[in-house]
Amino acid sequence: MKIGFVNQKDCIKLEILWTKLITPSLPTPPHLQRYKLSFFDQLSEKEHVPFVLFYANNNFINNSTIDERLEQSLSKILTHVYPAAGRYDKDECSILCLDQGVSYTKAKVNCKLDNFLEKTRKDLNLASLFWPHVNKIIDQTNLMVSPIVTAQVTEFECGSLAVSLSGSHPAMDGFSDFKFLFEWARVCKMETPVEKINFLSFSLGNIFPTRDISGLFKSTYIPSIHQDIIVKKFIVREAAMSRLRKKCIDEACGALTFQPSRVEIITALLWRAFIRASAIINGYVRPSLMDFPLNLRSKSSLPQVHNSMGNFRIDVPIKFIPRETKMELYNFIILIRDTVNKVVASCAKASPDEIVSTLVNIYNESVRSPEWGGNDGVDKVLCSSMCNFPLHDTDFGLGKPALLFFGTKDTQMFWLHDTDIHSEVGVQMDLKESYMQLFECDDDIKALTFICDANL
Repeated sequence: MKIGFVNQKDCIKLEILWTKLITPSLPTPPHLQRYKLSFFDQLSEKEHVPFVLFYANNNFINNSTIDERLEQSLSKILTHVYPAAGRYDKDECSILCLDQGVSYTKAKVNCKLDNFLEKTRKDLNLASLFWPHVNKIIDQTNLMVSPIVTAQVTEFECGSLAVSLSGSHPAMDGFSDFKFLFEWARVCKMETPVEKINFLSFSLGNIFPTRDISGLFKSTYIPSIHQDIIVKKFIVREAAMSRLRKKCIDEACGALTFQPSRVEIITALLWRAFIRASAIINGYVRPSLMDFPLNLRSKSSLPQVHNSMGNFRIDVPIKFIPRETKMELYNFIILIRDTVNKVVASCAKASPDEIVSTLVNIYNESVRSPEWGGNDGVDKVLCSSMCNFPLHDTDFGLGKPALLFFGTKDTQMFWLHDTDIHSEVGVQMDLKESYMQLFECDDDIKALTFICDANL
C-alpha cells in the first residue's frame, strides 16, 4: 500500500509503505479480556492525542534491525498493556481485550532530518505530517471502533527516524501515553523479556466506575475548535530561569511566601503574555481561563492508582479577572499556586466519591459553565507540563530525540517539557496566528528566550 501526504509549501512528501496490526506476543488471558473504563475515562475528550519524537541517524543500529526490534518490542509491551490492543465495547464503558492489535505504519519521507529541522524553525506544525496516518481518517464517528493506539515509524533520506504514537484519549491520558512510549523504547533498546515488563496497573475502573452523567453537569458546552494554529518552540535556559526567579522575588517585596517552581514561573509568564496579546487584539483586557491539567496519581492517598493506566487528572481551571488580579508576574504565580493547591488539598486524603464530587464541582463552576467555559468573551488557553517526565530520555537504541512535538491542533495551548539538559525547559506554543505574532513580540518573551532554537 502506498499513500502520499504532501506539504506543498515546503515540498515535503511523505509516502506510506505499509500498515499492519501488531498484536501482543502472548494472548490475553480470558479473565482479562474485559477492561473497565473509569468515570475519568468517561469524561475524557473523544479524540486521539498524537506526539512525535525525531531521532538523528547516529549509526547506533542499522535501520533493518531497528525496524524488527521496534515491532518485536511493541508486541512485547502489548502483552502487558493489553487494553491498548483492544477495541471499545458497544456500551463505551469497557474495552474488549481480544488482541485485535495496534495499528503500525512504516513510511518514508523525501528529505533529510537536518533540512526538516531547519524548516520547523518557521512553523513546527510541519511535524504533524509525521503523525500516524491512520489518525487522518479517525474522527468522532469511528473513534470507538478504531485502534486504541496507533504508531508510525518514518525514515528520512539520511536514515534518521521519526517515531510517532497516538493514544485514544478515553482510554489513555498523557501519563499513560508517555509511560507506554518510554517503556516501549526501553524494551526495544534493552531487549527486556516479557516477564520483566510490569509498569502499569489497571484498577481505575474498579475504584471510579462509570456513571450516568446526564444529571451531574449543568451544561453540555462544547469548546470551539481553532483551525489556524501556528506552532513554535523555544528553550528557557537555566541562567534566564534564575534571573527571572530572582526578579519575581525582588518585585514581590515579601508577597511571595514560597520559592516558586520553574513550571509556575514559566506558566505565569506565558499566560500573562497571552493576556497581553488578547488585550491588543480586542482593545481591552478580557477575563481569561487557563486550564492546567493535574495528574492526580501522585496527589491521591489511594496507593493503587499511582501507576494506573487510563485517565486520572483534573484540568484545574485558573481564572484571571481584570482589575481583581493585578498584572505583576508574582500575582500570576500566586494565583496559579493557590488554585492548584486548593484542588490538591481537596483530593489528597479524599475518598473516590469525594474526588468525583470535587471534579464535578470544578467543571460546573468553570469548564462547563456559561460564565466561563461557554462565554466567548473569555479567552481560553491550556498549559500542560510534562516536566520531570523523562521524555528526552526515550531511547529506542537511537540515542536521545533531536526534537519532540506534541499536539492536537484544536486549541490554543502551551506544552512544557524538560530538554536533554534537565535544568532547562522546552516550551511548545500552539497559538492562533494573530496571537503568535504578538506573543513573539512580548517584552517578557523576547527577554527570556530566543524563538525556534535548534534541536530541542
